[in-house]
Amino acid sequence: MTSLSSKIEAILYLKAQPLSIAKIAEYADCERSEAEAGLLELMADYAHRDGALEVVETPNGYCLQLREAFHDLIQQLIPVDLGVGALRTLAAIALKGSISQTKLVELRGSGAYQHVQELVGLGFVKKRRQADGRSYWLQVTEKFYQYFQVEQLPQPTATAAPTAFAPEEFPSESEPELDAEPAELAELEPSNL
Repeated sequence: MTSLSSKIEAILYLKAQPLSIAKIAEYADCERSEAEAGLLELMADYAHRDGALEVVETPNGYCLQLREAFHDLIQQLIPVDLGVGALRTLAAIALKGSISQTKLVELRGSGAYQHVQELVGLGFVKKRRQADGRSYWLQVTEKFYQYFQVEQLPQPTATAAPTAFAPEEFPSESEPELDAEPAELAELEPSNL
C-alpha cells in the first residue's frame, strides 16, 4: 500500500463513519482524484486480505467496518442490556434522524433524560448543545448502525420533511426543527407585504 492509501485507512478508522470522497481528500490533504486512487488501492488491498475488516461504499460514503461474517461477535463481546424504555427512546431518536432533547422529552416523558444519558454512555447516541445553549441535538452514532446491523433507517413519508442530518451537521438555533407542525412553520415564513 502507498502512504496515501495508508493515510486514508487511518482516516476511515479514526472517523468511524462513512465519508465522501471529498471529505477523504480534505482530511488527506490531497486532490480528489488522488483520494479516489488511494481509496481504490485500499479497497483492493482489503479485498485480498483474509481479515475481519473491509472497506465498503455505503449510501453515505466509504467506511472501514467489520465483515458481516463477524457481526455475531458484536453481540457476544459487547452485549448491551437496554430496558424497554431506553430502547423506545433510542428508536425515537433513530427514526427522527436528529431531534432536540426538549422535543424528545415531550414525546417520551421525563424518563428520556436518563435514557439519553445511558445511550450516550453506551455510545449509541451523541448530543451537541444547541446554538442558544438551552437544549441538545440528539442523533444516533455509527455504533448504533453497526451494533443493530442497520444500514439505513426508513425514510419519512412523503408528507413529512426529512430529518436526517450528516453525521457532523446539526441544525443551528436559527433553523426551524424539521419535524415542526405546519402551523409552526407558517409562523416562520416571511409575511406577505
